[in-house]
Amino acid sequence: MNSFQLHQPKDLGSAASFANSGGDTRFLAGGQSILASMKLGLASPDAMIDLSLVPDLKSISVSNGVVKIGAMVKHADVAANAEVQKAIPALAELAGGIGDRQVRNMGTLGGSLANSDPAACYPAAALGLGATIHTDKRSISADSFFLGLYETALEAGEIITAVSFPVPEKAAYVKFKNSASRFALVGVFVSKGSQGVRVAVTGAGSCAFRATDIETALAGSWTAAACNAVKMTSDNLNGDLHASAEYRAHLIPVIAGRAVAAAK
Repeated sequence: MNSFQLHQPKDLGSAASFANSGGDTRFLAGGQSILASMKLGLASPDAMIDLSLVPDLKSISVSNGVVKIGAMVKHADVAANAEVQKAIPALAELAGGIGDRQVRNMGTLGGSLANSDPAACYPAAALGLGATIHTDKRSISADSFFLGLYETALEAGEIITAVSFPVPEKAAYVKFKNSASRFALVGVFVSKGSQGVRVAVTGAGSCAFRATDIETALAGSWTAAACNAVKMTSDNLNGDLHASAEYRAHLIPVIAGRAVAAAK
């Protein structure tokens, strides 16, 4: 790992100033992805901006049918929060199933979304609930946020501050996980509410995406059978040593059906 300069701002304004100071400067949230990349020599930033001392990024609130979670809230804190458990139990359960205990106590919501790992769980929740990602510059709908492999709509120096999740009538997340990494080979988040039926998939493509054919089927019949009747194409899906693209295509409606059966 190469040497780098570490900044520890205590407010968003200072963080933004450091981000615009030039060179390859990265934000440090929970560090579960960037630090591993640096150890492997895949990333060598000139400077890191540690956001852990910015208090405005650590709140959780539930109001007017919306759960708003600060970008630096850790997975374990989302999972344990009584208000989140009551308002969107599927979101709390998803957070409690991310990685292992160390990852859940270090990784953050904002860091996960900004990284846009193709097999991460939170992107499926954001898409599946029709969330809004708030930054220090604007608000971005989840449908416009995930662009590709580790690619998002965030501009250079833009900081995620919070995420707003509309409270659905019903929702659930089920993932068919890699038993070693606990990342999703296929994970599906389903919801039914004011935004209609939404079905989001992670682990199968270059980034999380919505399964519109399954959404249409569920809009007509909110049943596992409706999901199982959909035949997903393997075009543009991931294939690797863990699962072929064809197998992932088969799994998507199956896992969606399980999520529908579990939705509450």
